[in-house]
Amino acid sequence: MNQGRIWCVVNPTVGLPLFLGGVAAISLIVHFAVMGNTDWVARFFQGG
Repeated sequence: MNQGRIWCVVNPTVGLPLFLGGVAAISLIVHFAVMGNTDWVARFFQGG
């Protein structure tokens, strides 16, 4: 792991949950943006 020195600055018990939480938040934001700004998603969920 070439970025292993970051754990000398940030404790892994703090950094990993923040990183994974950030990834989950970005994923949810992108999914809601796609669902809200396209018209084919609603038709797809309705079987159209």
